[in-house]
Amino acid sequence: MQMPTPIRAPTWVSRRRHFEQKLWDLDKCKDINQLKQMQALVYKSNLQQDPFIAPKSIAAFSLCRQMDSALIVFSQVRDPNVHLYNAMIRAHIYNSQPSQAFATFFNMQCCGIFPDNFTFSFLLKGCSGKCWLSVVSMIHTHVVKWGFDEDIYVPNSLIDAYSKCGLVGVRAAAELFRGMKERDVVSWNSMISALLRVGDLSEARKLFDEMPRRDRVSWNTMLDGYTKAEQMSVAFELFETMPQRDVVSWSTMVSGYCKAGDLEMARMLFDKMPEKNLVTWTIMISGYAEKGLVKEAIGLYIRMEEAGLRLDVAAFVSILAACAESGMLSLGKRVHDTIERSMYKCNTLVCNALIDMYAKSGCLHKAYKVFNGLKKRDLVSWNAMIHGLAMHGHGKKALELFFRMKQEGFMPDKVTLVGILCACNHTGLVDEGIIYFYSMEKDYGVVPEVEHYGCLIDLLGRGGYVKEAFELARKMPLEPNVKIWGSVLGACRMHKAVELADDVCNLLDKLEPKNAGKLSALSNIYASAGDWDNVAIIRLMMKSIGRPKQSGASLLVLNDEYREFTVMDKSHAKSDKIYQMVDRIGQHLKLLSPVTAGLCDE
Repeated sequence: MQMPTPIRAPTWVSRRRHFEQKLWDLDKCKDINQLKQMQALVYKSNLQQDPFIAPKSIAAFSLCRQMDSALIVFSQVRDPNVHLYNAMIRAHIYNSQPSQAFATFFNMQCCGIFPDNFTFSFLLKGCSGKCWLSVVSMIHTHVVKWGFDEDIYVPNSLIDAYSKCGLVGVRAAAELFRGMKERDVVSWNSMISALLRVGDLSEARKLFDEMPRRDRVSWNTMLDGYTKAEQMSVAFELFETMPQRDVVSWSTMVSGYCKAGDLEMARMLFDKMPEKNLVTWTIMISGYAEKGLVKEAIGLYIRMEEAGLRLDVAAFVSILAACAESGMLSLGKRVHDTIERSMYKCNTLVCNALIDMYAKSGCLHKAYKVFNGLKKRDLVSWNAMIHGLAMHGHGKKALELFFRMKQEGFMPDKVTLVGILCACNHTGLVDEGIIYFYSMEKDYGVVPEVEHYGCLIDLLGRGGYVKEAFELARKMPLEPNVKIWGSVLGACRMHKAVELADDVCNLLDKLEPKNAGKLSALSNIYASAGDWDNVAIIRLMMKSIGRPKQSGASLLVLNDEYREFTVMDKSHAKSDKIYQMVDRIGQHLKLLSPVTAGLCDE
């Protein structure tokens, strides 16, 4: 007997169902090629006017950063409703275009379309910073006018937006919070977060204790506040009393102890964690790297790789930044090897972190290799390379790279120009530095800040223009800081400008009256001028302060470990033999000095 052919659904039904499923999830699509194919099917099916599909298309194009395409979808709908306008407003906010979002809002009102509660919540997400306070207040007025202040979702969004507008905004948020008839846990959490953002830890804790119900966010927010304030003992007490701890709670504590420098406690908590994620591993490795603990950092990095964790962009950047700060080249190279085997080897953010790490560690050839191999450079790439060259005395190469950057169509920003002024400073290009400084605003629209003035003043001082440096520091439109006056004092010492050094010290005394460093520098200036009476007076003043100038320390990498030592340091077990060797080298150099002098004469 012949078996009947199995019954199958018609192909067109399967395709139709597949298409409908794709349309349902259209707003989550992040693949631009797939999105374009779907949009072609939408046009083929004549669904571009559909009020359900059009907002989803706008959301999808927004996720793919294709705002021109999103605007085309919006413009093709003849009678847009509030949902379509909301989709467009949300798309602009997501793509950091708040002015276009508000323009869409005003256009909606002109067309007679009434906003709903989502409209204001989306607009509020685009308001961040003190300059937005008046706009948030305006939205608040509209919320009350339209009667949405009874919808708890909207006041919660208002509290969050106010909290990002500085101290005045937080006060407005507190007033709104107190006046709310109904509050949920999000309202309380938002208000606590707002208070912590302006550093009001005691008021935040008071509110936390008053909460009728707390969730994990409440506990973690308060915990984060204490760790950021470096009150680790209170943070630990709170951590111990938590009814439930998640990976965020543990990571917050590990991060807090790392920042406080207590790596033993951080590692103890890290080892006790019931569950670790990539963020926790990154925090602990970065903590070791920042403190120069090479073996611990590399050992933990190897363990993380063995555990099968794949690093993402944030993890790579965080670890490389820590390596750059401490100069931990060995870990940086290992991370680079991992990047080469990963999908992020062409990622601009990751490559920028590599350039910065190699440049700060003095491996300029490797930094250049990464820079030249980068397919998509941004301004950060150029800035990292320029700063690296400037920092290590390659001023002319930094300037050449600056010209190349401009030729490729990049407009320098304030960071670039700090690097250029540093390049002129380290190479002694006084005239060029002056020209760049005074052309900043005219040519590039960058108003000089304290860092730019500091670079120019240091350049003038080192170049022998000590009086000009002093006058510029005195007349600059911004308040000169301790570093600027310290730079002028260093120039006074270099060029033996004794009288000017007295004036600089008087100005420094107003900023840091108990800083013995300025007195030490002044003592050296008097000594170089042979004024021993004033040297004795300054030494007595230093003793009366009771806080000696902190000795400078040097770092030496030996067997993958950082060794720190200061002048006349006796902490090493073999310090006697070390100093004997140093003395012998000194004696040999003295014997060789007449010979080398003769060679130089020839």
